[in-house]
Amino acid sequence: MRSSRLLAGAAALALLPLSAFAQAAPVTKLDSGDTAWMLTASMLVLMMTIPGAALFYGGMVRAKNLLSVMMQCFAITALITVLWIVYGYSLAFSTEGMHAGITGWHSFIGGLDRAMLAGLTPDSRYQTVPESVYVMFQLTFAIITPVLIVGAYAERMRFAAMLWFSALWFTLVYLPIAHMVWSGPGSLLGDLGVLDFAGGTVVHINAGVAGLVACLVIGKRRGWPHTHMPPHNLGYTVIGASLLWLGWFGFNAGSAVAANGSAGMAMLVTQIATAAAAIGWTAVEWTVHKRASVLGIASGAVAGLVAVTPAAGTCGPGGALLIGLAAGVICFFTATRLKYRLGYDDTLDVFGVHAIAGIVGALLTGPFAAASLGGFGHVASAWGQLWIQAKGVGFTIAWSALLSVAILKLLDRTLGLRVDAEQEQMGLDLAEHEERAYDLQR
Repeated sequence: MRSSRLLAGAAALALLPLSAFAQAAPVTKLDSGDTAWMLTASMLVLMMTIPGAALFYGGMVRAKNLLSVMMQCFAITALITVLWIVYGYSLAFSTEGMHAGITGWHSFIGGLDRAMLAGLTPDSRYQTVPESVYVMFQLTFAIITPVLIVGAYAERMRFAAMLWFSALWFTLVYLPIAHMVWSGPGSLLGDLGVLDFAGGTVVHINAGVAGLVACLVIGKRRGWPHTHMPPHNLGYTVIGASLLWLGWFGFNAGSAVAANGSAGMAMLVTQIATAAAAIGWTAVEWTVHKRASVLGIASGAVAGLVAVTPAAGTCGPGGALLIGLAAGVICFFTATRLKYRLGYDDTLDVFGVHAIAGIVGALLTGPFAAASLGGFGHVASAWGQLWIQAKGVGFTIAWSALLSVAILKLLDRTLGLRVDAEQEQMGLDLAEHEERAYDLQR
């Protein structure tokens, strides 16, 4: 009798959902401290999109396109929320097929058993927090990922095409990658051993590669790069970057899904890497251009935030410092030199910052997870884990690139992706929304 009860208990535990975020065995007892922290973290991550990304991107475009960028960020927030409830959470985190021992497509995507949040009640638990809070926390990640892509095609994509692209990309690209990394045993990249604490592959490489594809398929802005197109309000950009920096503590420290030591270390290494990247970018810019720019230090900070994201749960302070410095220096060159050398018009450097810093961070997560380099990842080999990380990065790049091309080509042949020349010259605020950000625009 006793052995049968033990077996029944073990079976019940096996059916509980797991996540790459988890730092301890799942339990069902509610912890008010963990819950309070996760409620706060969810709000912080949502703040990263509206108003954070909206201001950060809005300040960098020309005045005639400010409202269009803010509208895109706001509309994607609403759209992805609805899709997440209808099927997104289920496809990303359902493990029904895995629990039943089913292989094949369940390694790539979840089932629809949790569609419309079926089975969710006020008493549902995810580890030590209400499952409703975990649903909300993961929703904020799903929202910001397609929002990041906006910066690549800003100032030239039609609003209707943007909505369709965001919906299809979320469904076909984001949800499978999230499932493959974070859904637990039986997931493709999770079983491979890829470490991604808070979204280096799922969010930043995924979105950055899609951004590169989008700007290549849509084409350059008319006049670029010969016409000077400076940011119209760097004050907005600095405010947006500051909100991103603050909100990123929810992004990274919240990924511990508990108010514990892992969350505390994630917060600390996030601050260290961000500051190091800001200093690294500024130092290189000062050396190359003999000046330090406001846009540069803000961009460097974002590069550091991105790079430390996959490593935030496994690296130590020293590792975070080096990851941040590497991201700041490398992203300075990819954002200011690479796109002009190769001739692609990534309007707000989504590929140059998010994809490149995401790749740097994802790769360096491997060695800096090792105890010998001050990490806490319990990896067997620093360089062996680097190879595993490289495979995860390569898979994510291929998945995002191929499916993004297919989605964009389909939409271009049906709806049309780009506004016409007259509308682009007029600006998308007037052409698409018949509104102005300012009474007098320069």
